[in-house]
Amino acid sequence: MLNFRKIDKKIKKKPYIAMFKAIFTNSFGILVSRILGFFRDVLTASALGANIYSDIFFIAFKLPNLFRRIFAEGAFTQVFIPAFTRSIHKGVFLAHIFLVFLSIIIILSIIVNLLPQLATKAMAVGFDAQTIEIASPYVAINFWYLPLIFAVTFLSTLLQYKHHFATTAFSTTLLNLSLIFALLLSQDKSEAQIVYYLSWGVIIGGILQLAVHIIAIRKMGLSKLIIGGFKHLILKAKKIKKETKKFNKQFFPAIWGNSTAQVSAFLDTFLASFLITGSISYLYYANRIFQLPLALFAIATSIALFPRVARYIKNKDEEKALNYLSKAFWFLMYLLVASSIGGYILGREITWLLFERGAFTQADAQVTTQVLQMYMIGLVPLGLQKLLLLWLYAKEMQLRAAKIATFSLASYIFFALTFISPLGASGLALASTISGFVGFSLTIKAFGVSSFKKIFFNKNLFYLIVGGILLSFILLLFKKFLQTI
Repeated sequence: MLNFRKIDKKIKKKPYIAMFKAIFTNSFGILVSRILGFFRDVLTASALGANIYSDIFFIAFKLPNLFRRIFAEGAFTQVFIPAFTRSIHKGVFLAHIFLVFLSIIIILSIIVNLLPQLATKAMAVGFDAQTIEIASPYVAINFWYLPLIFAVTFLSTLLQYKHHFATTAFSTTLLNLSLIFALLLSQDKSEAQIVYYLSWGVIIGGILQLAVHIIAIRKMGLSKLIIGGFKHLILKAKKIKKETKKFNKQFFPAIWGNSTAQVSAFLDTFLASFLITGSISYLYYANRIFQLPLALFAIATSIALFPRVARYIKNKDEEKALNYLSKAFWFLMYLLVASSIGGYILGREITWLLFERGAFTQADAQVTTQVLQMYMIGLVPLGLQKLLLLWLYAKEMQLRAAKIATFSLASYIFFALTFISPLGASGLALASTISGFVGFSLTIKAFGVSSFKKIFFNKNLFYLIVGGILLSFILLLFKKFLQTI
């Protein structure tokens, strides 16, 4: 029988080293995945450019990808790990949660496949009837990625509980490799056929991700717990009734609280469908660049830190939890500020390097740059908010996080409707940034203003300001040098 109360001796002896090791493991895996992802986007931009078929694929992949980000990047984990830690019948508890959620997702996937045009219309109201007719089969295919990625997320949460991060960090590379292979196979085919190949590439990538997680679960010795949980589920279901009721009560506020950025991105696509053709693609390509430092630093840090913070808070050792959070905060702050400055100043050069070739024109790159710069302004508050939200979730303040998300989303909708007419796609990106600042401010208040001041106001702030000014000056000189070449 597995004893989940034991923690690796090395982790006890060198906790900070273990924390940064986990962060770097996640970051490196995400980096490899994102490099392949950018290569995939380069091939996609070259093959499809920014036109109706690229918009169709991004719409088709948008909803399952939205759920992937909500589940895989923290919301499910941040509710499941505290509940799983406290559970007496862990195997039965995890079996029950898995079956309930997977059943709901499979039913939803079946409905989307039976009514694909309705689902497509809901995601892209601005599409005309003919475009919806073309897009709906691709939406139906892509949606089957959702049950696959939920299963992956569920298994990855168990691995994170055991402080194993590598499998999940590197698994997304399999999705990108699958899509790259699909693009290579579809060379010299029509745009409709390319989107068809890409859609099935998404499904094959999901199957590969699930396979490697199953292998990791077996190697970590967790398969006995899972099998035992399913075996005794019927007999012991009543014993976990109170635990599952509490989990369900906390889960939906947590999903809402953790998914504001993803919902905003989804609304970006919805509103962009009313703009000129290519607007959805501009937002997608710019957001892909923006998501690199966000995932590489903020999400990687949050995933690595959360299991440990949750344990300390459960054991009523908030001082140690705050020490971990403080170290992670400044580590993340330096990286995000540097990324924001670099992304804003060198935005045009980045989009030229990554996308400006084939069907993706200079005009497309110019608009994508403007959208990217609006996104990059909000990188720091959005990234730091993810870190501070850990504290709320570890203390089971999911409802408070949900209220913050609601105010943040409301501000996004207001500013998106304000800026969409004069600024187009850039206005939607700016609205996302402003909502990020609103959410970050409210999260600081929930975390505790005095506690935040203790973390924020120290010598690191001086180093950050000086370093930021120097970096800006160096990058401006570098940009000027590139323009002379």
